[in-house]
Amino acid sequence: MGRAFEFRKERKFKRWGNMARVFTRLGKEITMAAKAGGPDPDNNPRLRALISTARTENMPKENIERAIKRAVEKDISDYKEIVYEGYGPHGIAFLVETATDNSTRTVANVRSYFNKFGGSLGTSGSVEFMFEKKCVFKIKSASPVDLEELELELIDFGAEEVFADEDSIVIYGTFESYGQIQKFIEEKGFELVSGAFERIPNTELKELPEDQKAEIEKLIERFENDDDVQNVYHTMKS
Repeated sequence: MGRAFEFRKERKFKRWGNMARVFTRLGKEITMAAKAGGPDPDNNPRLRALISTARTENMPKENIERAIKRAVEKDISDYKEIVYEGYGPHGIAFLVETATDNSTRTVANVRSYFNKFGGSLGTSGSVEFMFEKKCVFKIKSASPVDLEELELELIDFGAEEVFADEDSIVIYGTFESYGQIQKFIEEKGFELVSGAFERIPNTELKELPEDQKAEIEKLIERFENDDDVQNVYHTMKS
């Protein structure tokens, strides 16, 4: 298995602490997708995939509809996607993805979290090179699937790894291949459980003793408790 499989095993489908935060983050992604590609999921593949993800997470229908409606309301501030980079304690690199309507607030908060734990906010490009941005899909099939054959088919569409995960199939591909892979999934009649982007470390993860690992986990928790933060990536071995 490749790095995507190992990365996913490390994260083990790491979930946010409670459903309210899951819905907040998905709501922002849905709003941004609807703003970028239009509010009709039939004509907006990214929005269509996010709605599938939201349903998998049991996000209420009214929350999904509200997030789409927000994208077309003129008097609502736009969310901006901003990536922050830095180092936590013990030399662990962090990449923090945010979606915010107030970048001044967000950068101040992110900087304060780093500082509180003895880390520092870095400049753009200081750690981003340590991570590769990938698209990832989770699908289900009504009938048995030969994973090797499926992977061979998907390679032409930009897929890099295909593997089973419990009762689902996970597909990792290049960032640019998101649309092609989603089109393949839908045309072949697979059930699209979720579609997203992830950043996979391309450097060796750092193993820390338990006391230092606990510090890093507290910093991760602090980031994830911030409503502006969408995803947190780091180079610590879990």
